Amino acid sequence: MGFGVICIDGGRARLLEAGAIRFPSADDHTLKLRAIFTETTRIIERHLPDELAIEAQFFGKNVQSMLKLGRAQGVAIAAALQRDLSVVEYAPKRIKQSVTGNGNASKEQVAAMLLSILGLRELPSSTDATDAVAVAVCHHFANGAVPRSTRPRTSRGKGDWGSFIRNNPDRIK
Repeated sequence: MGFGVICIDGGRARLLEAGAIRFPSADDHTLKLRAIFTETTRIIERHLPDELAIEAQFFGKNVQSMLKLGRAQGVAIAAALQRDLSVVEYAPKRIKQSVTGNGNASKEQVAAMLLSILGLRELPSSTDATDAVAVAVCHHFANGAVPRSTRPRTSRGKGDWGSFIRNNPDRIK
């Protein structure tokens, strides 16, 4: 399970921590749920966030996987509710739309935009963590922040798309 914690300072999002909670595959599912609750609680205690944003469950063909994911999400939500945090869910397409402007964006496109939005050189290697950071940024934008990609540009500097493409030809597909 990925997590991402951002801080909003002067209207700008700054990444505080991101990572993934991993479990041995042999662990019983109830032990994994306990670990999710414990680790989510620790993250909340470490950062004292105001809110928890979570990716809404998507519908797949494997019912057992969906049930396990729903339980895991429920445990993370319960940890937040125990600390009196408000909880907001976002659909996967809405997250991609918010971060990239395209609801069908690839994980690579989302990651590239997160680098730009957060002013980072690199993101965590875990795609679960990157997905969680995208949820946090989506929530930030949903609260009225204007995505950098939609702000009017006054000059063509190092932050424009042309520069990004020139400097990152291997990241464009």
